Amino acid sequence: MNKLVNDIETSLRKGFIDQHIKTTTKYQPQLLVNNQRNNQNVLSSFLEELENCNSFIFSVAFITESGLATLKALLLDLKKKGINGKILTSTFLNFNQPKVFRELMKITNVEVRMTTIEGFHSKGYIFEHDSFHSLIVGSSNLTAQALKVNHEWNIKLTSHDNGEVIHHFKRQFNEVWDSSLPLTDEWINYYEEVYKPLEQKEYIENVVEMPEQYKINSLEESLKINPNKMQEAALREIQTVRDEGHDKGLVVSATGTGKTYLSAFDVRRFNPKRLLFIVHREQILKKAKDDYKTILGGIDSDFGILSGTNKDIDAKYLFATVQTISKEETLSKIDPSAFDYIIIDEVHKAGAKSYQKVIDYFDPQFFMGMTATPERTDDFNIYELFDYNIAYEIRLQEALEEDMLCPFHYFGVTDYEINGVTVDETSTLSKLVTNERVEHILDKVSYYGYSGDSVRGLMFCSRKDEAEKLSELLNERGLSTVALTGDHSQDFRLECVTKLESDELDYIITVDIFNEGIDIPSINQVVMLRQTESSIIFVQQLGRGLRKHNSKEFVAVIDFIGNYKKNYLIPVALSGDKSQNKDNIRRKTVDTSYINGVSTINFEEIAKKRIYNSINNENLSQAKMLREEFKQLKNKIGRAPYFYDFYKNNSIDPVVIADKYDNFYEFLIKVGEKDLPIISQEEYKTLTMFSKELLQGKRLHEIELFELLIKESAVDKKEYETQLFDMNCNTDEGTIKSVENILSKSFFTQNDLKRYGNEPLILFNDGYYVLNQKVASALANNDFFVKLAIDVVNTAKEKVKKYAYDQPFTLYEKYSRKDACKLLNWDNDESSTMYGYKIKHGTCPIFITYHKQDDVDSSVDYGDELISPDLLKWYTRSNRSLKSHEVQNIIEAQNKNIDIHIFIKKDDDEGKDFYYLGKGLPDKDTVAEDIMSDKNGKNIPVVHMNMLLENPVEYKLFKYITEE
Repeated sequence: MNKLVNDIETSLRKGFIDQHIKTTTKYQPQLLVNNQRNNQNVLSSFLEELENCNSFIFSVAFITESGLATLKALLLDLKKKGINGKILTSTFLNFNQPKVFRELMKITNVEVRMTTIEGFHSKGYIFEHDSFHSLIVGSSNLTAQALKVNHEWNIKLTSHDNGEVIHHFKRQFNEVWDSSLPLTDEWINYYEEVYKPLEQKEYIENVVEMPEQYKINSLEESLKINPNKMQEAALREIQTVRDEGHDKGLVVSATGTGKTYLSAFDVRRFNPKRLLFIVHREQILKKAKDDYKTILGGIDSDFGILSGTNKDIDAKYLFATVQTISKEETLSKIDPSAFDYIIIDEVHKAGAKSYQKVIDYFDPQFFMGMTATPERTDDFNIYELFDYNIAYEIRLQEALEEDMLCPFHYFGVTDYEINGVTVDETSTLSKLVTNERVEHILDKVSYYGYSGDSVRGLMFCSRKDEAEKLSELLNERGLSTVALTGDHSQDFRLECVTKLESDELDYIITVDIFNEGIDIPSINQVVMLRQTESSIIFVQQLGRGLRKHNSKEFVAVIDFIGNYKKNYLIPVALSGDKSQNKDNIRRKTVDTSYINGVSTINFEEIAKKRIYNSINNENLSQAKMLREEFKQLKNKIGRAPYFYDFYKNNSIDPVVIADKYDNFYEFLIKVGEKDLPIISQEEYKTLTMFSKELLQGKRLHEIELFELLIKESAVDKKEYETQLFDMNCNTDEGTIKSVENILSKSFFTQNDLKRYGNEPLILFNDGYYVLNQKVASALANNDFFVKLAIDVVNTAKEKVKKYAYDQPFTLYEKYSRKDACKLLNWDNDESSTMYGYKIKHGTCPIFITYHKQDDVDSSVDYGDELISPDLLKWYTRSNRSLKSHEVQNIIEAQNKNIDIHIFIKKDDDEGKDFYYLGKGLPDKDTVAEDIMSDKNGKNIPVVHMNMLLENPVEYKLFKYITEE
């Protein structure tokens, strides 16, 4: 208790009197703001407090459905833990819509009351913890805009339970609470009758600005419609492709980002004598024609359709289905050079014979292809079709950042479980459509809801019979649904879409036929009832709801996560991370701040664990996966990619490849590249050393020196040191000596030298660094070796940018024991004998595997624990007492000028690298000797103590490491 009081007192003193005081940041006053550039938002602090509180109370004037959606998944997890809260709100200014009160009623662990106080405009949030309270007060209402985007100022304070301020706030809250009306269905019914929507725009925090609906315009009026900022940038890039003499260009643009409008603007600039716009489905044609008429203007007869009964073959702007225009009788009526501009929509389908026939027949001045998903699972190369000219590319993340799409709230929910068994790949139809699972589905879709007056939903199932049976069961429960499969005609599909848009249907239930090529902008709920087997298909299905529409503020995406092998693809698809790096994927499951704007990603706790299990069980670096990624990137750039290409194109993390193979030369052989130039055994070993030791880019010094030696036969040591100094790198004697040890290979063990070769890579003669004769000769005579060596250097120079140049380690980056030996300037690699820690040269790196394996020997099953973000309970190795020399050195580290560096990884499945948490300082008052048992049951001593972390662990990493 005394420690808590002291910590709060010191934190308040730091916050309000002396900013230079060193203290825990857990209780420190903080200003909470939204800053997308720094990846900061108010919401993350709210979620952190909710996750760790015992109860909570909110006093907030304005609440929106989208704001409430950001908390729903966590509030449901809190309900399971027995944690409850109170929300006090009002009808001030008629801001709160009746529907948001209905949504509040669904959250059964939150009690809501309505105050009748005139002018109620408070924005305060109180979270009760053990013996203290956290308080957030400021400008943020409970809206998604306020929590993630708007310019907001909020102060977060911590008060002991006995503090006057917290009691003042709680008394004020309780006074208003006691005189307020409980939220009931009867009260909401009354409010719906008297509610008048707010008209004063300055108070509408949740409005998503929609572009005005385009109208059919005259030529004069159409020219007044200008492209937006994104479209202007795209148009410049498309024009650049033409200016460079190319007659083909590929536009890669996420679903819902306005590819059709973009192409129409480019057609307006190009001003062709005739245009041909090709689609694969008739239902898209009229919409495309109307969009073009809006942008281009002109008389009706200029715009024609070629499909079915419409044969406007002579129109200036012709919109055709590929099925019709590819017919011999159609092509025979059209001159091959009739169109100077041809556009193919959804061009990833162009591998089909019908498309190839059309492409081969016509000879336009410019040929544009448009797609959201150029990556294909078949063998057809879309990029090659367009001579590898990517005129413009914008993916999901960028489109959200540019506010081009409707915001979404993704909810990864737990699929139904009975007798400990949940849905998986082998589930029979009878398990998929039990009454219990149907009720579970209805419960979840109701809880997470939708934006707007009525649901317009798409449900994706795994199989036809499931879709049909589920539709039948939902209809029996009062919903209006229809199952659509590939067996239904286009006319019936269009009829169902029309019914969905006009509220005659609640849901269309389908398998894969609506993954693409269908435009229903008013969809406000997407339900995924199937396993994720492809990140491409996942994004396609997510994209069905991402078009903006004035009937919705956001789209709810509800993904039922069972025990599926490929659950790991969910965070991959949402983040766009193709690195194949397990730790990256785990982090993106916990830390979802990569989603920009007001969109959020939320996982129920059990669903999150199922994703973890999938990541743990999947071999992401298996040769098949790496070959597929290699092939996709080769298709994209038109040649074999190298390390730097993978990095530049946000594909596989080059380090993943280097961990599995000796070097990139071996990788090229394994993926089946033919006719590779020969390299010698010495060159092979040198490339292996580069790949293993330089590629990760954890220190600039070696990279810089080797790059200089590639360009010059000799490098002056003093000039090299001056260059490092100018780049803000450490140039102390120990660091320079360490670099020399690495490149002379004296640092490495015999096992490493077997792979790298025994001869020093560099020699030091008369104040100059020179390469050994064999490597120098290879650089002079083998162009392919030079190419592979420079590829490592270029990649390493990019990767090193995230590391500090003037410090051995960078906070929260990952390092191995071997890295620690190197970066702490030890003479040799002593990682094999370091185990948990080692004291040497005035440094002591400590390595902790936080979650031990179940079968770990009891003598090494230490109870290391992050008690808080800035406090680590740490155990020495076993069979150590308070009298042990090494223990005393650690206890007296500060007096003996020993720097203690703390490294932690979540578990052994993360591989050999650990997160760097900064320096630690032993708290002498907590040092104690304890007893543990060895594998024979014998009692042996061990010492534990608290380590004060110089830099408190950021909460998202703290949560990731500590949660089971």
